[in-house]
This record gives sequence, structure tokens and C-alpha cells, in this order.
Amino acid sequence: MKTLVNFLSTTELENSEIFIHLKCDVVEAMMLQYITKKYMQGEDDILVLDMLHDLYPSDNYEYLDHLKELKNLLELGWLHQQSFTPMKISEVTPLELLNTAVGLTPSFLRLLQEGTLESDLPEIKPYADHLEYLQDQFFRIELYQKMSLIRQNVHEHSLGIDRVQNKLKHLEKRIQERVEQTSENLVLDKFFKQKKMSNYEQVIFIALLREEYSSSDASLREMNALIDLISLDEYERIKNRSLLEEGSNLLSNGIIDYEEMLNPFGGISRAFYIVDEVLQSIIHPHKSKKVTRLKLGALIEEQDIFELIESDTSLDDVVLNKHTQETLENLMKQVDKKVSSRLVEWGIKDKKSGIDARIIFYGAAGTGKTMTAYSLAKSLKRQVLAFDCSKILSMYVGESEKNVRKIFDTFYDLSAKTKTEPILLLNEADQFLGARSSGNITGSDQMHNQMQNIFLEQIEKFRGMLIATTNLLENIDKAFSRRFDYKIEFKKPDLAQREILWGKMLPKSASYEKAFSIKELASYSLTGGQINLIVKNTAYKVAVRDEPVFYLQDFIDEINREKDANFDSEKSVGFLTK
Repeated sequence: MKTLVNFLSTTELENSEIFIHLKCDVVEAMMLQYITKKYMQGEDDILVLDMLHDLYPSDNYEYLDHLKELKNLLELGWLHQQSFTPMKISEVTPLELLNTAVGLTPSFLRLLQEGTLESDLPEIKPYADHLEYLQDQFFRIELYQKMSLIRQNVHEHSLGIDRVQNKLKHLEKRIQERVEQTSENLVLDKFFKQKKMSNYEQVIFIALLREEYSSSDASLREMNALIDLISLDEYERIKNRSLLEEGSNLLSNGIIDYEEMLNPFGGISRAFYIVDEVLQSIIHPHKSKKVTRLKLGALIEEQDIFELIESDTSLDDVVLNKHTQETLENLMKQVDKKVSSRLVEWGIKDKKSGIDARIIFYGAAGTGKTMTAYSLAKSLKRQVLAFDCSKILSMYVGESEKNVRKIFDTFYDLSAKTKTEPILLLNEADQFLGARSSGNITGSDQMHNQMQNIFLEQIEKFRGMLIATTNLLENIDKAFSRRFDYKIEFKKPDLAQREILWGKMLPKSASYEKAFSIKELASYSLTGGQINLIVKNTAYKVAVRDEPVFYLQDFIDEINREKDANFDSEKSVGFLTK
């Protein structure tokens, strides 16, 4: 108790043994000494007003100037505040503390007893194995988390950030010293050096690795949580975002990747994870067999059923009507781990992390069904395996039924071999979904019914995400309709949406006449697909001119030509509109 006696008896507090650890000034140390003396007399809690009157006896309210010093001691974690109405110290004003009671925290009492807050570290010795090294690294993340918590929400029981930083500095130095003495190959340390990872990149990686080991609620996977972990202030948050953006060392070298999902506020958030091959090499360092994952692009060339689609557009690029947007947002929220956990707990879905959804997009040609499917896949970071359903018909009886099974068998085979979850897109699925024939039916009708029955069976047991596009929902057999979770209508755009579509599709770097008017173009009733094709055809016409200027009449001529040609019967990929 030598340190305690020294602190109680000294008159020059700046020379006391523990003053250097307090990180406060002499006036604040006087308050701590006063409360410590009261503590030794059996008083656990002291009224702030009584203490200030004793320390600063005056009739001119001088003691009020010292409330800010009391608040600092609370923020440092040397005092705790007692109140029937709990207050967050970071948000309270000094004057609100005047009629409260304060006492010494366990941290300060420990400092008085031991003279330091730092535990005696054991003797430096080599790591016995890889797991012992990981244990130290995971403790390192705990300290980073503690610092992040203090920065974001200072409260009466938190340790001062300086002391946590000091403990972290000692731990990181100790890890380095133990690594230098270790002759055994430490896989993670070797990996860091091979990939030339900076200190903050290492922290991000270890935080994600710790999530894998702990099977936690993935609180450290979200982009902002990882950035807060390594950032001291707002400037560092902005600077450190580059560590998790496209082109960064961690992403471009295939060390980590992310899933995108809609957050509750309508924005897109990223949840990061360690790439499977890297994770396996760290968790199972002694396995000689490498985990290999076949690329879907390589396998797609070996079959003639599907087209592999890598979309360039996301849902942000598509003009969505309100109801469709809400439906797609709910779909995307299924990838959120909290939502997924609830669905598993309720027995609604199995423990797959992906989306289970069977969807019909229906509406006239050119209204954006196909493009929306591609854009949804982009937002979900999925690939699309697209099948044109017109290919299924065969002139030989019995072949069509086999082809239906082949579609799904091939899809499952490709997914299994590549360990991916692509979206299955069935374009122009009218003939699959239409009402089945009854009564006096021909052999052809019987074959068609059999094909539909097999298709119905495959839809029933499908797990994953399937999108079927069709023109008319009213023609769909009721048995099929019941098996689709979502039926989303694509209508022709209204005037406001046509203005947006023209604005998106018109060439940005081209020259236009002064009288050019998007509003006038939008007055023509067109689908997104029509607008897209008209813009392209007009551009081809203007590009060959000596002075390539776009005139309003150029587009009007093209609009009239396409309408006269019964353009509505054409098939084209458009944009989702209302």
C-alpha cells in the first residue's frame, strides 16, 4: 500500500508516484486525493457540491469553474457517477454534475494499490504453435475494439484511451519479439509478409478471421465497423476507406471480398469476409491439399444450355417504380445475416446464407424485365445463368421432357462444381407457365402437359434464386402461380419516368441544338426498350454527318418510323419502369 500512502500524504501531487499515470493536471489530482481521503474514512460516494465547497470555499461561486475538471476525471475513468437518472458522460454538461455523487472506480483503486495498470507480462518466449500466436492476435483485436468503443461512446466505467493504447503498444511489441524468437513457421505472420500487408490491413484481416473462429453475429464484418476499428478521427475514417475499396491491396489480391446488401435506411452496405482459399490456408495450415474453386466462366463453355451474364448495371442504374423497388429491397435484405438467422430460427429456410426466392417478372416487351434481373444480380454480387425457353421445344416426342430436367440438373452441377450461387434466369417462359390442356387432347398436347408437369416439379423443389420472365400473367396456370414467391409487374413508364430514361440514355458528350427538349421527347409513349433502341439508331444516323449535332427532329423521325413499324412487337432489353 506504499503507493496509496504516498498519494494521500504528499502535498506536491505532481511528484507523487502515480501522477504520470493519471493523465490529468494538478487541480484534477487534488480532487482525486480529496475523494480518496473520504474513501479511507468509509465514504464510498461524495456529493460533488460538498467536495467543491470544501476545496474552494468562497462566496462568489468560484467552485463552479471546476466542474469541467470533474467531468474530465469521469471521462478518464478514474471516477464513476451515481445518479437515479443515468447520464452518458460524453453528452452531459458540467453543471448537471453539481448535485450528483461520485466515487472512485476499480481502475483507480487498482492504480493506488499496485502503482500501475499494466499487468506484468510473462517472460518473452517463442510461440509454441500457430494457435498460441492467433490467441495473441485476437487479444490485439479486443484492444482495438475497446479503443473504438471509447472513442465512440465515452462513459463513466471506460478506461482512458491512452492507457488502452499503451497496453496495445506493449502487446504488439511483445508479439513481434516472440515471432523473432520462434523458429517454427507461423503461417499467418508469413502470409502478412508475403502479401506486404500494412499494420491496418493486418488488423482488418485478423478481425475478420476472429469472426470466423467465434461464429459471432458478424458485427465486425460491416465496412464502417472495420473502418472505425482502425481510425482515430473523421479524417482517418475518410483516409482508411481506401483499404476496403476496389483496387485496394486486400481486394485486388483476392485476400478478402464482400457481399452487398440493403441497410434499413435504403442504402447499400458491404459485409466483408476472407476468401475461402485464404481462410482454409490459415485455419488448416498443415493440409497439403489446396482448396480449388472452378470458375463458372470456364465451365460454361463446356455446355450449350446457359449463357453466363456478368451485368454492368446495378439496381441504382434502373428506373424502378415504388412497389417493385420495395419488393426487390425485401429480397436483398434476405442476405443480411440477422434476417437470415431469424428465418432459419423460425424454420422458414435452411442454414444457407443465400436467397431463396422464385420470382416472375411479367409485362410488355421492352419494359425492363431482363435488365432488372441482370441489375439485381449485380447488386447481389451474383452471376446469372440465363436460358432462352424457346430452345426447349423439340420435334421429337419425349425430348422436351428430358430437356426440362437437363436445365435444372446442369444448373445444380455448375453451382456445385464452382461453389457459387448464380441466379437462374428463364427468359420468355410463357410456354412453361401457360395453362395445361384438358379434355380431348392430342399427342402434342399430352407431351406439352408432361413437360409442364416436370417443370412444375422442378420449380417446387428449387432452392436458390430463380427468375422467370413472361408477357402475360393471366395466362399462367394456377399451379405455377402458387409456387412463385413474388409476381412483379413491369408497366410502361409514365411521363416523369420517361424524362429520367431519356436523360440516362442520351449521349452525355454529344452536341445538341439549342432548342433540344427532353420534355418533348418524353411526351411520346414509349417503353424503356424503345427509347434505348431509338437513341442508338439516331446516333448511327448523326455520327456520319460532317457536323454531328443532335436535332430534336432526328429523334422524332426515328420515333415515328419505329411506331409505324409496329415496334411494340419487337423484343428488346429495356429499363424497369412504372
